[in-house]
Amino acid sequence: MFEGSIVALVTPFKGGKVDELKLKELVEFHIKNGTSGLVPCGTTGESATLSTEEHNRVIEVVIEAAKKRIPVIAGTGSNSTAEAIDLTRHAEKAGADAALLLSPYYNKPTQRGLYMHYKAVADSVKIPIIPYNIQSRTAVNIEPETFQKLTQIKNIVGVKESSGNLEQISRIRALCGPDFTILSGDDALTLPILAIGGAGVISVVANIVPRDVADMVTAFKKGDIKKAQELHYKLLPLVRAMFLETNPIPVKTAMELMGMIEPELRLPLCHMSEENLAKLADALKKYGL
Repeated sequence: MFEGSIVALVTPFKGGKVDELKLKELVEFHIKNGTSGLVPCGTTGESATLSTEEHNRVIEVVIEAAKKRIPVIAGTGSNSTAEAIDLTRHAEKAGADAALLLSPYYNKPTQRGLYMHYKAVADSVKIPIIPYNIQSRTAVNIEPETFQKLTQIKNIVGVKESSGNLEQISRIRALCGPDFTILSGDDALTLPILAIGGAGVISVVANIVPRDVADMVTAFKKGDIKKAQELHYKLLPLVRAMFLETNPIPVKTAMELMGMIEPELRLPLCHMSEENLAKLADALKKYGL
């Protein structure tokens, strides 16, 4: 169920509020362009600055708009286990197909604490749970041995891996087996991760070029390695431009330049520097956008 090009959706704002109409339009845009799944309220969706009410509403809107045509994997992570349980229960009630949970940030839990956190959330719902491993955001890496323990919990079904460490990802695959879904959390490493057993990607760059990301994953899965490589190298300069500044600043700026959304971010995220804006605009132009 969870494979292919899954987009880490931005949250569009207008006048300081969530732009629900635009959010629905983005869902349609992705379904028409081959996206395999939707992740609302992740890092790219600025979940850290959404109120609980906004967070829950964004997930509801995306589920309603998707109409079960493609899976919705709701972002429900928090550095509070109790809050993560509440958000995940809401997502399940709203009809989400799964939940993606960022590891608790700032707290710096031990590996035992991480296991207990994910177990508590998984035990509170019936929908599949996908931990999100990104030490650069959370300060703590989920070790492969911890994932091996987590696989014993029936509804913990995979991982979004953003460690950037292919050896670690290989060890997760070796310890957890082929039924444990590994999704790339790094657009630049999607193709290498597919090569070591990954099922797909939760993508930032798919917000603006969903068809190309979907086609790259599909080509690889069909054994057309040459085409997959061509798309990988075509995408690479654009992927790099998406991280000129903290995500989601560049991707939302790109979407603004392309006329897709209003130019709104929430503090402490702010508009790009003029120097990086020029680099981003150049990357978009060279890509043909």
